[in-house]
Parts: sequence; structure tokens; C-alpha cells
Amino acid sequence: MTHEMMVLRRAYEAWMGGSTLRNSRARNKRFTFGDQWSDVSLTTDREMMTDWERFARCGTTPVTNNLIRQLVKTIVGRFRYNVINKEKIADTDLARLHDENDLAELDSRALEEFLISGCCIQRVDCDSDAAGQCSKVVTNVNPTRFFVNAFIDPRGRDCRLLGQLHDLTIAELMHRVAGGSRRKASWVRRLYSDQVDSRIAACCTQLGADSQNGMDFWYCRDSDRLRAIEVWTLESREVMVCHDKRTAQLEVIPVSQANKMRGNPHLSMRWDVQWHWHCRWFTPMGDVLIEYDADGGHHPFVMRFYPLIDGEVHSLVEDVIDQQKYLNRLISLVDQAMMSSAKGVLLYPETALPDGFTWNDVRRVWSSPGGILPYSPTLSEARPEQIQANASDFGAYDMINLQLKMLEEVSGVHGALQGKNVATGGSSSLYKMQSDNADLALTDIYDTFNAFRRQRDTLALH
Repeated sequence: MTHEMMVLRRAYEAWMGGSTLRNSRARNKRFTFGDQWSDVSLTTDREMMTDWERFARCGTTPVTNNLIRQLVKTIVGRFRYNVINKEKIADTDLARLHDENDLAELDSRALEEFLISGCCIQRVDCDSDAAGQCSKVVTNVNPTRFFVNAFIDPRGRDCRLLGQLHDLTIAELMHRVAGGSRRKASWVRRLYSDQVDSRIAACCTQLGADSQNGMDFWYCRDSDRLRAIEVWTLESREVMVCHDKRTAQLEVIPVSQANKMRGNPHLSMRWDVQWHWHCRWFTPMGDVLIEYDADGGHHPFVMRFYPLIDGEVHSLVEDVIDQQKYLNRLISLVDQAMMSSAKGVLLYPETALPDGFTWNDVRRVWSSPGGILPYSPTLSEARPEQIQANASDFGAYDMINLQLKMLEEVSGVHGALQGKNVATGGSSSLYKMQSDNADLALTDIYDTFNAFRRQRDTLALH
């Protein structure tokens, strides 16, 4: 197996290693945006079904009251108000970077992703114009398209491989990798036009990979686009460190060039190993489209995972899902109890069923507002009777209030942070103190995200 194929195999293994994080993110995103009854569990009958199906089978209409979304919006809103709107950037280059890339909006969306999935990823690229002038372009990276080797340093300094999946049109791909060569552009077009599926299967067989379980890694779902795999690896190479005694300058050169300079009496040389980031763009069939070293010695990605404990990520949204599920369940039960107590249960004697009526007819008429349900008193002395029970107080309301308080305690987003529970007789300084105390619970999240922003700015300006 060639070195390039080994790199592609490591990239695939890194992608598969991130499946737990991607699955957790998908669940957290569902709960954040209102799909809160899709969790699948095993019933007592050993049957797998969603929470929605379980409640619906019991005759209960599932009710969703999305409080997670409000928590996320509150934290993002506080970030915009306290950081972005009050941020004063003295450095003109940094201010231009923020304005040209609209980083206020990008950072707000990155923070939202940070709260939902526990990870925020951006990349900084150099976009050259026709005159050769380079401008830095910052973009958010979707975590479902990002992969990285397992690492434990929260700063990511022990990262050795990372990359991104790209779905591009043929024109975009040729622009990226052809380098202005029409011949190479034609070669790229041919790669993606000849028996792609069979060549992907052959590549997976050579790598010992599974093309079905890793389908999202190898295949593009959009038929109008092509999959390209960008992989960055930290690699080493032998170099010679040359010291010019006349100018006191140090120069690092490849070993292959050292022989030409050995006869110079003014130079002293020593052997060393240098680390550098190297990029390769692969087709899903294993072909290398383009490769190059990092400009400036660093890969273009900036990332933060929170909190990174033993390589595991657990987001803020994940912490409050259990409280959200229990609240939905309680409110659904209260709703069902109110409906039942309002309508009650109907006792209908079998002997009083009118001719031509079925039990389904009785159920339909009785459930309809203003419905008329005839019965024949001559057939029996018994008559239909409705039984109602008062379900106004069975402890559910206290449990709902308790869970609402628990949601605030677990998330750290207290009432003062949302502008609630404001005492009308209190002073403004007291309310500010309450708000500042509520902010303390989120200080770790804000500081981690701001460290990510500082690392991004440093990379973009150098």
C-alpha cells in the first residue's frame, strides 16, 4: 500500500471515529429545533418504537414545549450584546478582517453550533485576486463534514491528521485543483466519469474499509456534485540547518541541497528533523488530485471541542435534554388529564344501543361537540351515563415547576439572565448584580469560545 493510500485510510478511520459525536450532534439538533419525540427505546414487549409512537399508542397526544431553543437564543443574544456590540478593535488589520468576513454573524452561528454540538470549527484561507493580492477568508465548517484524529489536548496541539469533505461542481473542483492547466482539468473530469462506483468499491477493498457503513465519507448525495476529500497530515522531513558565519544568518534547507554547499568554509551545518503540515486532495477512488505544504506552516483549521475530557465532548444542550423530555411528558399527561376530566367516560348499556348504530357510531357522536346520541328506553331501563372526575390537582403542576427550576439550574441560564424575576421594588444595581451572578455560570463557555476566536484571529493575521 502506498503512502498516499495509507493517509486516506487514516482519514477514513478518523471519520469513522467521529461517528459518536455526529450522532450526538444530530440528536441535540433535533431537540434544539423542536423534534423532541424521536428517541427510540425498547418497550416492555421487546419492541423498538419512538417516544411519539409510545405515547400515541397509549391514547396520549404528545405535546412539545421547546425550552431548549430559548436557552440557546438567550446565550447567543448575551454574547452579541456583551461581546460583539461592545467590542472595540484597535488593530486596523484585525478590524478589516472582521468587517470583510462579517465575523459578528459567523461567530454568532459558530457559538450556536458550540452550544448544540460542543464543537466549533472555522477555517482561514487565502483568496488571491487577479493582481496577486491575498485576502483572508474565514468560513464556518459543518462538523458533519469534518474529521480529526483522536486527541486529548483541549488546544488541539496533539492533532496529527484532520480534514474536510467537499461536495463541489465539476467547474469548482477543476478551479481548485487544476492550477490553470487545461490538461489537468481534463484529467480530473475523466476521473469522475469512468465507473466511479466500481472504482470506489475497489479502493475500499484495498484499504480494508466498508463503503456501506462509511457511505457519507465516500459518496456525495447530490448527483450534480462531486466528492473530494481534503486531508492534512503533520509530517516530518530531514533538513540541514546552515549557519552563515559572516552574516550570522540561519537557513533551513533540504538534505538534497546540502551537498552543493558543503565546500563553503563560511558555513557550518547540522542535521535536524522538521515538522510541517502537508495537504492532499483525494478522489473517493483513491487518486491524489493535488498536494502542497501549508502556507505559513499551519493547517487552515481552528477548532474547539467543549468540554474535551478523555477525548469526549458533551454540549450544553445535551445536559438539559432529560429535563426537556420530562417536561414534555408531564405537560402531555396534564393535557390528557384535562381532556379526560372535561369529557369524562361514557357508560352505555348494550341493551340501549339503537337499531343501525355501531359502537364506532356512538364513539363518533359522543366525541363531537353538540352531538346527539339517541337511545331506546323501551329496550332497557338503563340509560347512558357520563362519569367525570376532577383531575385538577394530582401533583403534576408542582412537578412542572420543579422541572422548570431544574432546567435553569442545569443549564446555568437563570431568570435574571433572561430578564425574568425582576423585583419591581429593587434597585438597578441589585438587578445588575443578579445578572452578573447568572453570567458566572456561563463564563467557562464564553471564555473557551473567545479563546477560539483569538486563535482564529492570530492565524488570519499571520
